[in-house]
Amino acid sequence: MSGIGSINGYGGFNGQGLSTGSYDIQKAGRKSSPQECETCKNRKYKDGSDEMVSYKSAQHISPEASAGAVRAHEGEHVKNAYNKAAQNNGTVINASVSIKTEICPECGRSYVAGGVTNTQIKYRNEDNPYQKDLKSQDAIKYKGMNVDYVA
Repeated sequence: MSGIGSINGYGGFNGQGLSTGSYDIQKAGRKSSPQECETCKNRKYKDGSDEMVSYKSAQHISPEASAGAVRAHEGEHVKNAYNKAAQNNGTVINASVSIKTEICPECGRSYVAGGVTNTQIKYRNEDNPYQKDLKSQDAIKYKGMNVDYVA
């Protein structure tokens, strides 16, 4: 592989920002080149939540694919929050995803190590007397507010 912004981008550079395509070069201070790294080969991802999403059993993901896989997985959590809110008369107030990156200690390659999804859902309780009172007050307040009169 060669080119600007290549995923493995650990080859030498010719001073103009272009990769020379030599990816088998062993870097100083590292035990192996990225293609020989046992740590990256043995890294597994597993979901620790109680939701039905992917990666419930530990699975290997390559460092190159880790960003997309983790983002897609965290997207499943966001989708579940919206589905849960829709089924239970709720509204998603906030859904945020944090992605954590790390550097492999053996080969120095960066990879996405995991992610966390935080969601907030607000549920309406129509049986609550305070909620009923609030709705009746809103009805009085908004009645006739947007009326078009014809003269």
